[in-house]
Amino acid sequence: MIVSASYRTDIPAFYGRWFLNRFRAGWAKVANPYYGRQVSTIPLRAGVDGFVFWTRNVGPFTEALAEIRRVGLPFVVQYTVTGYPRVLESAVVDAERSIALIRDLAATHGPRAVVWRYDPILVTSVTPVEWHEANFARLAGELAGAVDEVSVSFATLYRKTERNLAAAARSRHFSWSDPPAEIKRSLMRRLAELAAERGMALTVCSQPDSLVAGAEAARCVDARRLENVAAGWGTPRAVKARLKGNRPGCLCYESRDIGEYDTCPHGCTYCYAVNTRTVAKHRFAAHDPESEFLFSPPGATAAESSPGLL
Repeated sequence: MIVSASYRTDIPAFYGRWFLNRFRAGWAKVANPYYGRQVSTIPLRAGVDGFVFWTRNVGPFTEALAEIRRVGLPFVVQYTVTGYPRVLESAVVDAERSIALIRDLAATHGPRAVVWRYDPILVTSVTPVEWHEANFARLAGELAGAVDEVSVSFATLYRKTERNLAAAARSRHFSWSDPPAEIKRSLMRRLAELAAERGMALTVCSQPDSLVAGAEAARCVDARRLENVAAGWGTPRAVKARLKGNRPGCLCYESRDIGEYDTCPHGCTYCYAVNTRTVAKHRFAAHDPESEFLFSPPGATAAESSPGLL
């Protein structure tokens, strides 16, 4: 079983102490966000083949990664670095700091243990298409040799994403758009060229319409990459997981996510996992690192589902 931590929130940046407590205990409790808040117990040691972490700042999480490696469980860090202006990302760690952390991750745990995410691509008046080309080229140049893959996708404009973007655009004086398919594909072709020139494969996350020559479909939760990481550490192991995407176009292996929506206080205007930053900041402030849950859920059902099922 692969554990995802987490595409619902940034556990490495904000909830590392909680994760380490639960890892040492061997399990965590999670309320299903879709089906009646039913509670599941997710194993974090026995029966786990590896971890995929999603973050914009791995700095507070280095102790946890070292402990996971000591017990022989491989991990991959999906690391987002976009370098966007502060009107779009008000509280993320500086891109140069993130680049240094990625290079350190690769040097310590091997280049297969980290994937750079330039995701999502958001076209605005402060980040037009030509800006993305120059920005991507700069970041890719600084990450050359440290990563072998960069995963990208265009912003998915869910209702809450559109609402939050519209509010931010009014208050911060920018405009945004969802470009036509051909403009997206043209930009994707250019990004694929820039990535290849720097020794990286460009992969596209869950957007088959944006696939172009030189790009491949992403597999963010990748059992084979986890096996590569373990082999690079001298502790080869088979990662048992079936292919089971999370949404149309997703080619990931099956995983169990231990995060909670509306708990990431980064404040990115395009975030799909947060309804409002005010709620996320309140939940972050109320977080108890000693809890079985990342955030104790009101309304969760009393009956537990079978361990590991979510």
